[in-house]
Amino acid sequence: MEQSNISLEGKVCLITGGARGIGAAVARAVAAQGALVAINFLHSQKEAMKLVEELQQKGHKALALQADISREEEVSRLFGELRKAWGEVELLVNNAGVALRTLVQETTVSEWDRVMNVNLKGAFLCCREALPHMIRKRYGRIVNIASIQGISGASYESVYAASKGGLIAFTKSLASEVGPSGITVNAIAPGPVATEMIFSQLDEEDIKILLDEIPSGRMMQPEEIADTCLFLLSSQAACINAQVLCLDGGWRQN
Repeated sequence: MEQSNISLEGKVCLITGGARGIGAAVARAVAAQGALVAINFLHSQKEAMKLVEELQQKGHKALALQADISREEEVSRLFGELRKAWGEVELLVNNAGVALRTLVQETTVSEWDRVMNVNLKGAFLCCREALPHMIRKRYGRIVNIASIQGISGASYESVYAASKGGLIAFTKSLASEVGPSGITVNAIAPGPVATEMIFSQLDEEDIKILLDEIPSGRMMQPEEIADTCLFLLSSQAACINAQVLCLDGGWRQN
């Protein structure tokens, strides 16, 4: 959905995990409103470069930057490269994430660490790197892509849900911390979104059962998440802070 009344003209926007799925949809949405879009990726170089080419052909400014956002030194390098290219980050979308579907008693420590390091530590590292400039400028927008499971929990996904629940708590706490500096920090908690991640975890029967549980009878689309993210990044959302917006079609609402 085009939101022509929103302008992000000239603002530097970093999207972690921006090459595919929700991240790519957010990249298209913010680029269409004039933002300079930095698409972070780890392994998806081909997809990232294809997306950059797509955006540039439409006259938008975009670049792709490889970095493992779970590693402190990589995040420092990522922001350094972006500063050299365009300047400081004003809009940050912490979207990078990994899923894990397994029983707790079968989960290894390395699996736990990987999920927490990407989903939670990565957001912390990126926020920490972006905040000094935002505080000096007294302006900034941070949107963390969490999950409805971080609120409701989910069997077989305890570790993933814990990481997203932690991200939600981090969002609310950071919003209180930096709100006086003119910075907003919000989270989006999607339900099932039609992306490669969910289709890689569920078979056809699982998906049918899932759709029967959702009042709207369908999965969310990445573009719907992107539209909400775009609004939260805009000046129109200046009074929205420390909020968690659940976009799940009524799936886990009680």
